[in-house]
Amino acid sequence: MPYRAPVADYEFLFRHAVDFDRIAATDKFAEASEDVVSAILTEAGKLCEEVMAPLQRNGDLEPARLENGVLRTSPGFSDGWNAIAEGGWIGMSADPEYGGMGLPMTLTTAVNEMMSAACLSLQLAPLMTQGQIEALEHHASDELKNLYLPKMIAGEWSGTMNLTEPQAGSDVGALTSKAESNGDGTYSVSGQKIFISWGDNDFAENVCHLVLARLPDAVPGTKGISLFLVPKHLPDENGNPGVANDLKVVSLEHKMGLHGSPTCVMQYDGAKGWLVGKEHGGMAAMFTMMNNARLGVGGQGIGAAEGAYQQALEYALERKQGKTPSGTILDHADVRRMLMSMRADTFAARAIMLANAAAIDMATATGDADWVARAALLTPINKAFGTETGMRVSEEGVQVHGGMGFIEETGAAQFYRDVRVTAIYEGTNGIQAMDLVARKMMDGGEAASRLLDEIEDHAERARGSMPELAGPVWEATESLRETTEWLISQSDMNTRFSGAVPYLKAFARVLGGHYHLKAALAEPNGTRFKLARFYINALLPEFSGLLVQAQNGADDVFALSAEEMVAA
Repeated sequence: MPYRAPVADYEFLFRHAVDFDRIAATDKFAEASEDVVSAILTEAGKLCEEVMAPLQRNGDLEPARLENGVLRTSPGFSDGWNAIAEGGWIGMSADPEYGGMGLPMTLTTAVNEMMSAACLSLQLAPLMTQGQIEALEHHASDELKNLYLPKMIAGEWSGTMNLTEPQAGSDVGALTSKAESNGDGTYSVSGQKIFISWGDNDFAENVCHLVLARLPDAVPGTKGISLFLVPKHLPDENGNPGVANDLKVVSLEHKMGLHGSPTCVMQYDGAKGWLVGKEHGGMAAMFTMMNNARLGVGGQGIGAAEGAYQQALEYALERKQGKTPSGTILDHADVRRMLMSMRADTFAARAIMLANAAAIDMATATGDADWVARAALLTPINKAFGTETGMRVSEEGVQVHGGMGFIEETGAAQFYRDVRVTAIYEGTNGIQAMDLVARKMMDGGEAASRLLDEIEDHAERARGSMPELAGPVWEATESLRETTEWLISQSDMNTRFSGAVPYLKAFARVLGGHYHLKAALAEPNGTRFKLARFYINALLPEFSGLLVQAQNGADDVFALSAEEMVAA
């Protein structure tokens, strides 16, 4: 079966899981009525099914290529980008003052996830542009906003972010790219950047790069970094792309997956740029874009999971093997276990992602500090669990296909190859986990405690109608609370960091149980009740072992010396 956009799943989650009506009740998002949201999701679903999904294999089999310094994108990608741009999908949440729709990030996030499922390689291009739009809205001068935002929102120009250098990956503070003032409000930016997603294309009139670099008087580390907007073509007096800037694509990376998305090595040789934000304040501005991307990357993982599940289900419905009631492998217990796990985890991850986006919307609409803290707390969980779910589900998809999953012609392996990098870029999942147990716990765990209170209160109320599901969720939440308190009491950060990944996974498991319980209450004895029962009985119990790992401390992790690590 071709890709089917899960519009009904989103409409259900908006109503019953993340309280979207609360967002629509704010003055800022008053136009996001249920009818408007339904219409937007439906139209986005059609775009994904009819335009983007047919491009999925093109990107894998006919990758982007560099010919004599000119980048050529995969067949059909230009038409796909134009369809996305003309539909207004890039500027869904952008400021209406510059041509955006001003819609909630929750709705944009849903559309982005559907696009990721349809064609992840292409979806990366609008996602990068959306992130740059948000960064410019918050940090750029009015002059830059007026020139760049309307064109980027319209999809006439595209955007990238340039952080990584050969010697500076997760340690961004080690970068050496430099910028020098030209004395006229512009700067000359020089240096080399690697791993730049969609660093160039052949469908946008201009490509706008946000580049981290150091001014001559910069201090070492992240505090000495500034951010510059460096376009491929310098705008002329009319704001149109003019002469070429002093930058180029040196080469394209040869990757495990995402072949349709050109990942570029970029060279800047005194390229003209404009400061975004304050001097030496580049990380604050870039983190606006990175947090936008972390929300979106979680959605990329979930999109890949959805695509992999749909393809695996189609194969299981058709593949005849062994003696079963239907004659297909769908009735084999282990295949059912895999498919149920795939579907249940995808639902849980999707709900967490939407809760993250909803918190961002409420923070934006109200300015309430608790919503700001909730959004910050959920961001690393969403990014890490969403991408882990994408990897796990797409790997299971290969397994459902059996030997045919290992054959490239089926396309099952592409989902895993494409999604694997999502656990690495925009901050590795290990870094997300460390952020959760460190920076996000600097409030003494208050934001986490408020969320756990809500989950326990909801489970307590649900005991009367669904004790068999509510009880395990309440108990898991209480255990998570105890581990959270233990982590906060640890002053040695290596103790926290050593258990950070299992702690984050346990937190996500509990959140998943919470949203599955909500779904079951909204649809008792229906499909969602049955899926919730599977998740809470079969997957939620993993939290227990994960919390044991989280409290194991650092001694065992560091038990072997460097010499012992390499010894035979």
